[in-house]
Amino acid sequence: MSTTRASARPRRGGGIRRGEARAGYLFIAPAVIIAAVFLLIPIALAFWVSLSDWNGFQSPLNPRVNFVGADNYAAITTEDGLAQRNFGRAVRNNLYYVLLVVPLQTALSLFLAVQVNRAVLKGRGFFRTAFYFPSVTSSVAIVIVFQFLFLGTGAVNQVLRAFGAQGPNWLNDSRGVLHIVYGAFGADTAPSALADGGALGISWWEWLAGPSVAMTVLIILAIFTTSGTFMLLFLAALQNIGSEIDEAALMDGAKPLRKFFSITLPMLRPTLFTVLTLGLIGSWQVFDQIYVLGGGASILTPAYLSYETSFNEFRWGQGAAIAFILFVFIIVLTLLQRWILRERSPKKRGFAQRAAARNLSEGGIR
Repeated sequence: MSTTRASARPRRGGGIRRGEARAGYLFIAPAVIIAAVFLLIPIALAFWVSLSDWNGFQSPLNPRVNFVGADNYAAITTEDGLAQRNFGRAVRNNLYYVLLVVPLQTALSLFLAVQVNRAVLKGRGFFRTAFYFPSVTSSVAIVIVFQFLFLGTGAVNQVLRAFGAQGPNWLNDSRGVLHIVYGAFGADTAPSALADGGALGISWWEWLAGPSVAMTVLIILAIFTTSGTFMLLFLAALQNIGSEIDEAALMDGAKPLRKFFSITLPMLRPTLFTVLTLGLIGSWQVFDQIYVLGGGASILTPAYLSYETSFNEFRWGQGAAIAFILFVFIIVLTLLQRWILRERSPKKRGFAQRAAARNLSEGGIR
């Protein structure tokens, strides 16, 4: 009996599963090799370039390329000079770009998704296509169209002129929007407290300038071109919400606005996190619009500054350092965003959330 049981047990490494692990490694080997050759190795070489004095005319691994440590990072962050001021302006411009583009494009895409998801809307297919169309159009073509629209004699200024207003030369106006607002209230010069201090080579007064008029045009362009893509993500999530949930809310007497904020929006949390993350990453990596417009201090971004420093000024170490600092920005802000949008345990919910949950349990949604 014992001999029979022992023989019935499958032997380790035998049978039809023999070599299964070896076959699995063999199947994933091409993907691992491609990722290593085209992703991991270039990233490692770029990091080495950021720590060296490579001039771009020989291999980065050439023995004549010297290790300089954090000198390239210090040149753009702590050492006074043009490189630090350019980096400061780029970070300031991109920071205002992110603060305006990410929430506005998220709110607009969610609003559009809710509207085209309504069963009573006629021609929903047409509206979905129309809203999504700018997302599949060439960004270069859209930038050129916006460039003609926002010329000094462009269509936007012609419309403003019809209402008796004089529009600026949008894409050539480097004034900060907040500075213009301050000037309307008589604050044309910087207070001494804001003019003396500063960070990354620019004063606090410059940090509080807001986006330039030229950057405002790019903010409008970004919202116009990206909202359609995120609308589709929200639309797919809305269609996954069962109709029985809406029916239960209506049976409990929930108003549309209350139903949206108490039921629909919490159920969209994973999609909301995805949209915010993609928007945050894309906003910090904005490059092609700046490149088409030829750059300039008023629309400078870290991604374009990294390109210009490397390929035009041949300071490859500083260009790579800017890219890695930008990478750290994106990672830190993404983690912060994930922490803010995390699922909170019932013990950590606020008074308003506990009261809402108590009302639901006692008498339904009011």
